Amino acid sequence: MNKTYITLSLMLLLTASYGQNSATLKADKLFESYQYVAAIDEYTKLAEGKNGNEYIYTQLADSYYNVFDSENAAKWFAKATAKGKADAETYYRYAQTLKVLGKYQEANKQMDVFSKMIPSDARAKEHLANPNYIPSLANNSKLFDVVSTNINSKGQSDFGAMLTNDNTLYFASTRNSSNKTDNWNKQPYLDIYQATRDEKGTFSEPTQVKELNTPFHDGPITLSADGNTMYFARDGHSEGQFEKNKKSNIKVGQQGIYKATKVDGKWTNVEALPINSTSYSVTNPSLSKDGKTLYFASNMPNGLGESDIWKVAIEANGYGKPQNLGSNVNTADRENFPFIDDDNTLYFASTGRQGFGGFDVFKADMNSSSPAKNLGKLVNTEKDDFSFSFNKNQNVGYFSSNRNGNDAIYSALPLCKAEAIVLVTNAKTKNPLANASVGILDAKGNVIATEKTNSEGKVSYPIECNLGYGLQIAAQNFESTSSAVKADKAGATTVEVSLTPSEVIITDKEVILSPIFFEYDKSNITAQGAAELDKLVKVMKDNPSMVIFVKSHTDSKGSNDYNLKLSERRAQSTVQYIVSKGISQGNISGKGFGSTEQKVSCGTDCTAEQDAQNRRSEFLIVKK
Repeated sequence: MNKTYITLSLMLLLTASYGQNSATLKADKLFESYQYVAAIDEYTKLAEGKNGNEYIYTQLADSYYNVFDSENAAKWFAKATAKGKADAETYYRYAQTLKVLGKYQEANKQMDVFSKMIPSDARAKEHLANPNYIPSLANNSKLFDVVSTNINSKGQSDFGAMLTNDNTLYFASTRNSSNKTDNWNKQPYLDIYQATRDEKGTFSEPTQVKELNTPFHDGPITLSADGNTMYFARDGHSEGQFEKNKKSNIKVGQQGIYKATKVDGKWTNVEALPINSTSYSVTNPSLSKDGKTLYFASNMPNGLGESDIWKVAIEANGYGKPQNLGSNVNTADRENFPFIDDDNTLYFASTGRQGFGGFDVFKADMNSSSPAKNLGKLVNTEKDDFSFSFNKNQNVGYFSSNRNGNDAIYSALPLCKAEAIVLVTNAKTKNPLANASVGILDAKGNVIATEKTNSEGKVSYPIECNLGYGLQIAAQNFESTSSAVKADKAGATTVEVSLTPSEVIITDKEVILSPIFFEYDKSNITAQGAAELDKLVKVMKDNPSMVIFVKSHTDSKGSNDYNLKLSERRAQSTVQYIVSKGISQGNISGKGFGSTEQKVSCGTDCTAEQDAQNRRSEFLIVKK
């Protein structure tokens, strides 16, 4: 990630006094004046010499961290923490660096240390509550399809893209090689550019917005709904707004937000906002649809972390007092790059929330108090993903990422989202079936989720358009079935599924079938008996953990010994038939009880009707 001024004063890792000495003086001055590339050279000489210590290792790691060289940052963070004497934030930055490298298990170990050191920190609490969140986050439904754009420069940074309703894209870029370079990372200063988007999403050759660009950093921007008012970020050096670092004698310019208006097609009347300061930065503005609220990032006092998202009211006679958006958005780490869309959804980047690594893009509904949500894959990766904007009229978003090296602009195309409503009814009565189980499967047959129908016999699932899904529907005492659903467009798609009542009744204790008939004095399974037992086989296959115990009973005719032996043969024939149909031997067993357990107690003086009731097979549920 090569976001030059963006991090300046918003994510400063100030040199601690502990460990400083005359040997580190030159390197420390470079570090304190944000000249990290040069500082790396000096700290490396010290680290590889006899003066190497935890302080130098930490400073070197932080220097690499600030220029987003994760490989080298991780190397020196490992040395800085080797003796277990580092401060909590060093462990946190080490964990974040490891996430960028995709080393999540190692990152968790560092987060464990961080969490033990300051367990009251919100980041520590979030980690302890859900340390292994990556798999579930990766499995969340994808919200956007991501495509690279043709607007990116080679080897330079492009970000902060915002598309207007007339298909003009504004963005910030370091592509102007004639600009002076920033000592932070040796890239040219940022300029504001614009390009035109055609109906295929391809952009014209970008051109500078020359009337707004200065020798220092300019951009990104935000526009009013009518396109005639612009707010943009600018380096304080351009306006002579800076403070001199007493130690390094370097002039430090903070980022500020400026306003311009369009007159005869040109941007003019540039003025600084009163919320700017020489002591802290305000940057990355985003204007609400009604033009009454300006969102921005700042490290101004009374924030929650290194940089926070704030808002300020735009009033008839000026501006209100900046308000911090609070813990639903901000953390103790870095929040930046706000964008407020037409529906009052705030998109922003954060390193303080659980993500894949580096900056991840989140969204928060500003109409509610719900916590912010990660946009998930494909927008977010283990690298830095940030500066998300969305044009509702054009139905397209843009964001930047360094997933392939340099900061580049990508388009985010919303995936069509639909709702599958499954209505389950009784095939015989046509009435809705409550508490039916409805499973939805992906194209490979994997079960995505299983829910129960409500009192109206309905269950709903979010699905993606133009993808086929399988359905598995079951209800107690009904024949199970399967179906499918596919939505061609956004909105609700209803599928009605009717279940046929089963002749099998399942209670908490047993599976009740129609009588199993045997021929006189025989134990072989008849065709009628097989038809009934096949119903039990289906029940057991639908419930693979079910264990059944078969009890076979005879009437009172014949001797007790004869009846016990006959019922035992019939019980075992029943068991073997069920096993032959694919049921595990461990799930079915049986025993004959002769006439010892009469259903109708009549001894040996039973009527034909009583004998018929006593001749029976029972299928007891040992385990469901």
